[in-house]
Amino acid sequence: MIVLGILTSFAAIAGLCWLVFNLAVFALPFLVGLHTGIWAYGTGAGWFGAILVGGFAAGLTLAIGQALILLVRPLWARFVIALIFVVPAVLAGFHATLGITRAMILSETWQIVFAFIGAGAVGVSAFLRIAGSASEPSDSSPVSA
Repeated sequence: MIVLGILTSFAAIAGLCWLVFNLAVFALPFLVGLHTGIWAYGTGAGWFGAILVGGFAAGLTLAIGQALILLVRPLWARFVIALIFVVPAVLAGFHATLGITRAMILSETWQIVFAFIGAGAVGVSAFLRIAGSASEPSDSSPVSA
């Protein structure tokens, strides 16, 4: 029974890590949507209005970021836009890894060390996903005669 609990814990941690790596790119749009929704609720929009405004702001942030990465030509500007999306992902990765390590490791020093390693891994993953979306589409359409 103990072995089943340990295996379940490892499966849950693996699932959480998979979620962090796959959803890290959306950390900035999520934060923008969350804060916009909180602002809308504070101005009297109600729950439904706050959810609509927050969702619209999150989608708009993601669409603007992707459009800028595809349309901006200078490499340094693309890098800056990618960093704007990667920094919140790194922070999310740090805190997610820190939360996982606090449940498993007693030493606070090692918790922080693993949290920094996790933040770096999530940051690299998010940067590679964003850089992959910025790659030029190949022109593989057939030539019409």
